Amino acid sequence: MSVNYAAGLSPYEDKGVCGLPEVFDSPEELTVKVESLAKLIKESECLVVHSGAGISTSAGIPDFRGPKGVWTLEQKGESPHFDTTFEDARPSLTHMALLGLQRAGYLKYLISQNVDGLHVRSGFPRDMLSELHGNMFVEECEKCGRQYVREKVIGVMGLKPTGRYCDVVRSRGLRACRGKLISTILDWEDALPDRDLNRADDASRRADLALTLGTSMQIKPSGDLPLLTKRKGGKVVIVNLQPTKHDKQAHLRIHGYVDDVMKQLMELLGLEIPKWEGPTVCETSTSASEPTTDVKPPCAVTAKEREKKVPIKEERKRAASQLTDDGSIKNEMVDVKRERADSAMATNEEK
Repeated sequence: MSVNYAAGLSPYEDKGVCGLPEVFDSPEELTVKVESLAKLIKESECLVVHSGAGISTSAGIPDFRGPKGVWTLEQKGESPHFDTTFEDARPSLTHMALLGLQRAGYLKYLISQNVDGLHVRSGFPRDMLSELHGNMFVEECEKCGRQYVREKVIGVMGLKPTGRYCDVVRSRGLRACRGKLISTILDWEDALPDRDLNRADDASRRADLALTLGTSMQIKPSGDLPLLTKRKGGKVVIVNLQPTKHDKQAHLRIHGYVDDVMKQLMELLGLEIPKWEGPTVCETSTSASEPTTDVKPPCAVTAKEREKKVPIKEERKRAASQLTDDGSIKNEMVDVKRERADSAMATNEEK
């Protein structure tokens, strides 16, 4: 299937600010900044990464608002060029580096706005991943919630029925669930999936370091999640070539290709980037064969680990701060178009 999945979405006029000029740090400046990022990661107890379309451009999948993005070209009356299909696209260096960070224990949770399925196909554990806008390879039972990861794209979008039915067998060998399977891809007015959004919200609050990769953070509420980390006293690092909505909130901004940044970062951390050996689905970080909903909260640590890393007094202050914060992100059926238009307007004003 063509990687231009956006062509299948319902018509929508205001797609945010597109085509902003890209900024590049000099090689020397980039090196210094990545060294700073490596230091932050080494000192971090809970690193959470937020990924956007920019991490998949090197895999042949275009972004949306970049100089050659789908919506940027659309505004110019031009058509984007596609070099691959979703099935043929291979995880980029950044996808595999994130898997390496997770396996090394640095990356505690991954939050993605991408629908290309490359995080899952790279082997990244699904219980440590929130896919806020869906996955082209995943369909879900509207009755029991069971998800199925397929080898080929589902082919429909907007949470519509795929024509298949759930085959989960009920207890005591009774007949299968037989609920209708639906796509997980959101259209403009669809609410984000509760399970993924709640876990992303929780991870963002627990994080002490939020690293955003390849996203302009224009879409709500996903684009605002890194701010939860800052409100809890954590730091935000933004890696993006174009200006973003939250640049002023960042502790560190890196202007470079994400693959270049991640390659340098992995070298500084002394980590190898795993090799991709074909589509691999890993349901849990413990390599269990079956998916489970009973997963530990992101960044959960034992009392012994906590005593080693954080003074008890500081930890109690942090816990008290968490208890008094009542700014949860809500997943209500609100006027999504109005919120996204407000986001675009705010970005224009910041310019």
